[in-house]
Amino acid sequence: MSLRLFPRRNHALVLSCVSSLASNQRGQRWALSSSPRKPGDSDEQDENENDDEGLSRGAGQSINVLGTHLQPCCTNVGGSGIGTGFYRNGYCSTGPDDLGRHTVCVKVTEDFLQFSQSVGNDLSTPAPQWSFPGLKEGDIWCLCAQRWVQAYQAKKAPRLFLQGTHEKTLNYISLEQLLPYALDQDEAQEVLQKLNQQRAKLEKLL
Repeated sequence: MSLRLFPRRNHALVLSCVSSLASNQRGQRWALSSSPRKPGDSDEQDENENDDEGLSRGAGQSINVLGTHLQPCCTNVGGSGIGTGFYRNGYCSTGPDDLGRHTVCVKVTEDFLQFSQSVGNDLSTPAPQWSFPGLKEGDIWCLCAQRWVQAYQAKKAPRLFLQGTHEKTLNYISLEQLLPYALDQDEAQEVLQKLNQQRAKLEKLL
């Protein structure tokens, strides 16, 4: 018997981005995965599980790390007119072609950008051929999950928006490790609390 939680009203994800945020109804999912990806786990397994197939034009039913519908990250990065995400649609959605897993919705800092460049990933220089505007401090961007983990391990990780971060991120790092970096931490805690309350009510019914 499958269980489905009742949807709750949507809260807009507030980002410091020149963006028109979509108003998507947020769904809720019974099982929340917070187990990090283990060293040695293959990318092939990750790529074949619950990809956002056919979602290049929108988030569709993509799920964030809280277990609710994925919220927009940024549709106009730094006023460039370019949306973030692998599909450049403003969402950190992913799919079979996104081998880098651009799933973490972050607010970049100069400290992080300098660190990223020092490890060979220049995020400051525009690359028009990839519709990449180049980032500066304060910009909102969908960062590769492994790049965020790399910065986290070096204590250079940028803060993030959990509601705009795709659930695939949990294949690389746990929700418990992400929470202290959340810019939307209060709302995320509210979501998790209500999920737990609803879970408790359903368990009593069973």
